[in-house]
Amino acid sequence: MTAQLLSLNERFKSPAIRRILLIEDNDVNRMLLSDYLNHFGYDVQSLSLGSALFTAVEKFQPELILLDLKLPDIDGYSLLAQIKQKPEFAKIPIIVVSAFAFEIDQQRAMNLGAWRYFVKPINLKALMMTIQERLAC
Repeated sequence: MTAQLLSLNERFKSPAIRRILLIEDNDVNRMLLSDYLNHFGYDVQSLSLGSALFTAVEKFQPELILLDLKLPDIDGYSLLAQIKQKPEFAKIPIIVVSAFAFEIDQQRAMNLGAWRYFVKPINLKALMMTIQERLAC
């Protein structure tokens, strides 16, 4: 009987909760995106300032980062470059979510190491599919 319960437990065990770090200075955008990701079972830590990113990464150990490029305290491009220069953080995939819509902005972010780039307002379904695709690896 105990063995049967254990095997049932294993079969219905929920998958591990995946951790996402969100850096977004706009309070409403940050709250809505965080709530949306939480609804789909992700553990989300959100920051309004980029300067808190490295401490948050060390403590939270995210599996993916969502990064706005226009932050009040630091340029998002330089933050992206700093992340990718640190070997312990360089493997964390970064999805940029930005209002910068020009192709040159997107190319710059991708050249600095962004994995994907979404222009605001974002298509939430497309973002979720992209997150699920990456975290399935």
